[in-house]
Amino acid sequence: MVVFNRNIMNRMMMKYMKNVIFIFAILLTFTACERDEYYQDGGKAVAKFNGDMLQYLESKPVPFDTIAQLVKLAGLEETFKNETFTFFAPSDEYIKQTIGTIHTDGLNRRLYNLDKDTVINLSDIHPLIWRKYLQRYMFKDANLLKDYPQIDFGQKLMFPGQLYYAYDKSVFNIGVEFGDANGIKYIGYRSILISYIPDISRPDDNWRTTRVSSSDIQPKNGVVHTLQWDGGNFGFIREEFFDEVINNTN
Repeated sequence: MVVFNRNIMNRMMMKYMKNVIFIFAILLTFTACERDEYYQDGGKAVAKFNGDMLQYLESKPVPFDTIAQLVKLAGLEETFKNETFTFFAPSDEYIKQTIGTIHTDGLNRRLYNLDKDTVINLSDIHPLIWRKYLQRYMFKDANLLKDYPQIDFGQKLMFPGQLYYAYDKSVFNIGVEFGDANGIKYIGYRSILISYIPDISRPDDNWRTTRVSSSDIQPKNGVVHTLQWDGGNFGFIREEFFDEVINNTN
């Protein structure tokens, strides 16, 4: 009859568990590196779209019906059909909440309080204003998630993201945040963070950061990254948008 010493049994069990945890961590790392990057709310989205950028927006009336209309009002239709670029697409909810009503804290309430005409139709706002602020979401070249550097807001010296200029010459920091999994840093879910920098003379101050909810959708002429709506406003800083509309409204 063989009798096992309890201490020996415990050491064997601990060694076994460490090996299991190590193998599991390696598998997580491998799958994190190998998996596709076009995810939306935890589920895979369709990466390729057989059409141009505008056709993609028009094919998704939810959430892009209003955005597709704005592209046309802004005179950017040919750009969205023919140029190659990356579009960080705000949803229709951004427009709805930014304009609001006279009873909510939005543009129309501000106009109403100033005894100015409120916005009833999208065309009530000057096309050049729509053009300027839509271009704030547009960037040259087709960049997928894998093309952006890592950003870690807790370790910005090591992982700072990178500065990019939008079509309207606004400055942004764009980077990929690597999540943690099972207590191991940087092997979890990855998502793009885009941060508007209001004053380039103070490049580390007052960032307006928005997370991408689905990435790497690829029409024929570029890439679409859909922005997560979390109460944000169109144009990243709504006061800038409000002021331009108010100054061009009777």
